[in-house]
Amino acid sequence: MIDRFRIEIAPAVFDDFRSRLRAARWPSGVLHDGGLPVSEMRAAVRHALDTFDWPTWQDELNRLPHFTTECGGLRLHLLHLKSPRSGAVPLLLVHGWPGSFIEMLSMAPLLSDAFDVVIPSLPGFGFSEIPTAAGVSNARIAALLAELMSKLGYERFAVQGGDWGAGIATWLARRFPARVIAIHLNYVPGSYAPFVEAPLSPEEEAFLRDRAEWIERQAAYGHVQSTRPLTLAYALSDSPIGLIAWILEKFREWADPDRPIPLDPILANIFIYWATNTIPSSMRLYLESAQTPLRFVRGDRVGVPCGIARFPHEAPFPPRGWIERAYDVVHWTAMPYGGHFAAMEAPELLAADVRAFLSGRT
Repeated sequence: MIDRFRIEIAPAVFDDFRSRLRAARWPSGVLHDGGLPVSEMRAAVRHALDTFDWPTWQDELNRLPHFTTECGGLRLHLLHLKSPRSGAVPLLLVHGWPGSFIEMLSMAPLLSDAFDVVIPSLPGFGFSEIPTAAGVSNARIAALLAELMSKLGYERFAVQGGDWGAGIATWLARRFPARVIAIHLNYVPGSYAPFVEAPLSPEEEAFLRDRAEWIERQAAYGHVQSTRPLTLAYALSDSPIGLIAWILEKFREWADPDRPIPLDPILANIFIYWATNTIPSSMRLYLESAQTPLRFVRGDRVGVPCGIARFPHEAPFPPRGWIERAYDVVHWTAMPYGGHFAAMEAPELLAADVRAFLSGRT
């Protein structure tokens, strides 16, 4: 059964969020580097206290078609925007971390005229049920979303994703190639490792060096979340200023610095994590998915057409040749601006590229 859903976060939860921010204890010492500068955090907290209006956000979000349904023993939340066109191609939009369905809100209306758009909240994110047993990895989530699309009446569908969404799209294509029309990615999964036999090109060698350097400088969050997510969760579940810092840093470091994402949608995204207490379960996805990396052996490929949107501030990003070692890349667009959160940063560019890629594909 598919049930209508309304977001109903009690006013007391928002009041408590703000009370804790007012009572926050700030760090001391060197405050301008080694993480998000205190000056930027103070501005974010002021915005959260003086400007951010969750009740208005909740009212606006409830104008959208929200649903829940059970898949694989877990109740999933989703948005389902049906096209007025008969026979429209179903399009699954899959968010990542530290995002949520909020990431897709600007892009979805640009696609829902031509596609039946489905935007799930991943298990353990937002209003989807929190798994209480181990094993809910990127590969497992792919199977759950395939089940979701069946429940919605879609035998075949296309998938678009960045971050975890790119990995889940890849697992959908690998496990359900007869059902997946095509996948469109604006990120290449971090665990992706193709089978390598031919010598590396200079571009591939440079990418591997850049990736190693990026991991050394910026990937501490991923290592913690894939090894000790629970220990970190004690702090982030209890401290809204800690939660804001942990998530806001990623939105600032990974986005196009010339086009910063406004604070209000970032805070709406963060507040959903806070109100649902899903930061522990969202981080656990790193630990679980370490057991299901996207490794390819000789002859193993993603057997459906793949489109790539290359945003310049998404780094490190593989060269086309590295991706083509395992993906059937038939469409590649170099974007003029944008970064990791492309659906929020450049929704018009991303939506137009998805439409161009899927045009004529059934």
